[in-house]
Amino acid sequence: MSQTRREIIQAFVPSSPLVGHLGIELAEIELDRAVLRMPFRPELATMGDVVHGGAIASLLDTASMAAAWSDDAVPEAVAGGTVSMNVDYVSAARGVDLVATAVAVRRGRSLCFCEVTVADPGGGVVAKGLAVHRFG
Repeated sequence: MSQTRREIIQAFVPSSPLVGHLGIELAEIELDRAVLRMPFRPELATMGDVVHGGAIASLLDTASMAAAWSDDAVPEAVAGGTVSMNVDYVSAARGVDLVATAVAVRRGRSLCFCEVTVADPGGGVVAKGLAVHRFG
């Protein structure tokens, strides 16, 4: 294998069935930082135009994974997973696109700790989260 983790995640995001179903797009990626967008669609609502918390959590998880995989290391295997994740819902998102900005705050040999903020187009915080990802 000669692909870096960043190259792998850049290919993963547009090809993941769940990510595609949710409409999540990788907007930016650089070392230890990733920005993902999730355009609003009525199918993402829980009631009326309120974005479902599960869709927000999936955006947060995908963004943190992208930040964890944003380095130039060449992995021995394309494997890993989310070890833990918490989400604090700060305010409702009503009929708006969402942007998740994730930062890898600590990298270990096999674990990466990330912080994520999900915001509306005006910068209003919708959710905050922490996630730990394991590399295979």
